Amino acid sequence: MTGYQIFWPLFAHVALVYGLYALLGLRRAKMVRAGKINKSEYRENRGEPAESLAVKNCLANQFELPVLFHVCCILLYITDADNIVTLGLAWIFVALRYAHAAVHVSSNELRYRSPLFAAGYVVLAAMWIWLAVWMAMG
Repeated sequence: MTGYQIFWPLFAHVALVYGLYALLGLRRAKMVRAGKINKSEYRENRGEPAESLAVKNCLANQFELPVLFHVCCILLYITDADNIVTLGLAWIFVALRYAHAAVHVSSNELRYRSPLFAAGYVVLAAMWIWLAVWMAMG
């Protein structure tokens, strides 16, 4: 591949993270205004209401498996192992992260969230396997 196409899914994931931070701020402000929690309690995250806790947990999740995604994309680019297939996998991973986040901050139903996470896990594993194969053959 030529250019920086493999980085666009990274930007899309970064946009998700920024969106979740904004949502967390909005939900926390709403909880403070409603009197459900004092602003000072957020300093130590004691007793966070479920409405904002789901977003906080979703946001934390964006710094777990997705960290491996970002590293893999950078390594794919550096080693010239990026191609249309890895680009497609990268976009699928990001789409799954968006879907996972949407479920996480809304219904938080594990019967929907878990398969979305598992699918992203498999897609990312395929990207890492391709990178390893590429490097072993190179």
